[in-house]
Amino acid sequence: MFGKVAADILGISDVGSVIKPENYDKVDADDYVLHEDHEKIYFLIKSKSDEYCFTNNALIHLDGTSATSKKRMLHRYSYAANRISDVKLETAGTVDLDVEIKFKIGSQPFSIDVHKKHIEDVKDLYKALIKIAEISRENEVSLQNAKQSLDVASTTLGKMTSSDNNLVVQFKMLNQAAFQWLEDTKKQYNIKDFGYVFDKYINN
Repeated sequence: MFGKVAADILGISDVGSVIKPENYDKVDADDYVLHEDHEKIYFLIKSKSDEYCFTNNALIHLDGTSATSKKRMLHRYSYAANRISDVKLETAGTVDLDVEIKFKIGSQPFSIDVHKKHIEDVKDLYKALIKIAEISRENEVSLQNAKQSLDVASTTLGKMTSSDNNLVVQFKMLNQAAFQWLEDTKKQYNIKDFGYVFDKYINN
């Protein structure tokens, strides 16, 4: 505990700071945001070795092996392919200098230490991640229900009799309709852009 406090005082610890929007262009993560596709940074935490960049489409993590190494590993986790879950916020104790936000994105767990002076900003991020997790969980259930509904409909139609002359035509029409229905349902329930959630909860 005392070693950690001393490290913070000396400025050599890896506790993160929340970067303000006017400074987004000064961090490395900005170079990997798909600005050409209207991707936008909504929240950014920077420590000496790592950057955690939350955009409307993905979490971009620049993973530094140590504070003294310049090597970075870039990880990108899209919200559409990696559902956010298990969001937790650990507030600072009396002698702690940091708060901790924890979550999973896909199967990857994250635990990010942030200086406690940024607690109000981190609370906003917590609320946004909680909401995205809730929406993604509900949409996953809805998508599964939609697929089961299609299976029931297909089974029912399969039991209907038809003449050989119409069988190929009906199969093609049914296949095209099912494909389009699945595509439309996927677009409805597999959200790629959560900018509207960040707009609501992040108060930069």
